Amino acid sequence: MSEVLPANQALRAWVQAVADHTQPKRIHYCTGSEAERAAIERELVAAGTLLALDPKVHPGSFLARSDPSDVARTEHLTFISTEHAVDAGPNNNWMSEADANKRVWPLFAGAMKGRTLYVVPYVMGPAGSGFSRVGVEITDSPYVVLNMRIMTRMGKVALDQLGNSDTFVRGLHSLGDLSPDRRFIVHFPQRREIWSIGSGYGGNALLSKKCHALRIASVQAREEGWLAEHMLILGLTSAEGRTHYVAAAFPSACGKTNLAMLVPSLPGWKVDTVGDDICWMQPGADGRLWAVNPEYGMFGVAPGTSLKTNPNAMHSLSHDVIFTNVALREGQRAWWEGMSKLDDHEVLQDWRGAAWRPGSTTTAAHPNSRFTVALRQCPSTTDTYELSTGVPISAIIFGGRRSKLAPLVYEARSWRHGVYVGATMVSETTAAATGAVGVPRNDPMAMLPFCGYNMGDYFGHWLNLEKKLTRAPKIFHVNWFRTGDDGRFLWPGFGDNVRVLKWILERVDGTATAQDAAIGLVPQRDAIDVRGLDLSSDQLFQLLAVDGGAWLQEAGRALEFLGRFGQRLPAALLDEHASLVKRLHDSLH
Repeated sequence: MSEVLPANQALRAWVQAVADHTQPKRIHYCTGSEAERAAIERELVAAGTLLALDPKVHPGSFLARSDPSDVARTEHLTFISTEHAVDAGPNNNWMSEADANKRVWPLFAGAMKGRTLYVVPYVMGPAGSGFSRVGVEITDSPYVVLNMRIMTRMGKVALDQLGNSDTFVRGLHSLGDLSPDRRFIVHFPQRREIWSIGSGYGGNALLSKKCHALRIASVQAREEGWLAEHMLILGLTSAEGRTHYVAAAFPSACGKTNLAMLVPSLPGWKVDTVGDDICWMQPGADGRLWAVNPEYGMFGVAPGTSLKTNPNAMHSLSHDVIFTNVALREGQRAWWEGMSKLDDHEVLQDWRGAAWRPGSTTTAAHPNSRFTVALRQCPSTTDTYELSTGVPISAIIFGGRRSKLAPLVYEARSWRHGVYVGATMVSETTAAATGAVGVPRNDPMAMLPFCGYNMGDYFGHWLNLEKKLTRAPKIFHVNWFRTGDDGRFLWPGFGDNVRVLKWILERVDGTATAQDAAIGLVPQRDAIDVRGLDLSSDQLFQLLAVDGGAWLQEAGRALEFLGRFGQRLPAALLDEHASLVKRLHDSLH
């Protein structure tokens, strides 16, 4: 037992009740201190759970390898437990509380025997902010403790903010025996509780992340009148010195992290990375929407990250990083596909620890291998992510990967139309993700796996929020991935995406032109700054073109998807759909 126990009686009683059930060898209340971190690192290195990397190349950094059956989020084993299944909605797997008590709770019995039970208090959001919420995770994984220390404001700062309150999100996690047959993640939104057993992987085990910050927080946000979203937050300052903040939602493989850490190609433009993954937004007294990043670190996908694709991310990884399931080069150096070229004769250790050579049919790093690093190490981050007030959001951007349909960018006609655009978001799959290329998948607001309640009600909450906003953000949709007849991307992407953001912010300021299209407002061809780009007028025409016939087919798909939510779907979205179909028909005649 730790020498100093927290004064909070509700916390101590809960911890003791869990300990009585899980039967750990000892209990340790985490303080978040440097000495605590160093002690856990030494313990894990001695056990072989962490490999210390070359201190000259990767100072203070380690490699962890997870069980081969435990390498990603397990959506099919992730449940929402509410009194009625309809409240969880068709977007979630539902489990009754009775079934959870029968199927899942017994798996925790004695699950921590011989292990340390770590109590990890944490704050989501800037300490002391009105946006912030306290959570406590109980875990028997010291790897989780080290990651939580990077990803959240952890330890004493959280206990200080909690005080004597019994209002905190309770997260219980155990590795169990890591069997996929005994792996569950169950959320109880009404009582703000999470159970996770059988996995040590990030989103399944770092309960602050998707479990608390999105699934539980989305329910809390609906009840309290704010938004918990799967969005980056980006500050953009023009060459003239005018700063705007945008929030943006993208499904996986659509460049979300790259956009969050953008290196602008336009001279004089500057980026501030406020957050790369999760965004909490509240209406302010001034009628604007204000946002904070509830996280303190980044849990990024390594493969494909390089000095070319995301230099700021690479510079973030210069020290004090936990790498998970990447490959290991000679000399204890981290490597992953897309990072850099290898010598043809070089032999690496793959993510399982086996010998691997270039040209192998397998990947050296797992496709979902990760890095955990403090956000403050990102060169494009300033102190804005610590602002207790948050930052004011001028624009909300939805995006997806569409090879032919969606134009490079378009603006929604209104807040209500923007909610429809977000609700009908579609992205095409990539081979890396599914093995099938170009299959359209609906992912409204990029929240389909993360909304903790019925998405029909979620759309309604978005619509209702407008009543609290007198200066609502404009809403846009972007698509970096449109291809020409040769199958190649028409838009250069990466740092040149700032040119699209420039038009978006000029629309916010009322200085950029747009033309009316059936789907929304599209830039006039001279409104996008393409100076210096190798982009023909024909390519720009293709990037901004709207095919009314193809969009009518898309509208049919959209209505079929929205129909899944039955009577929970707001009538306003059906009205928006009907208006879109009428405009499309009119455009074709």
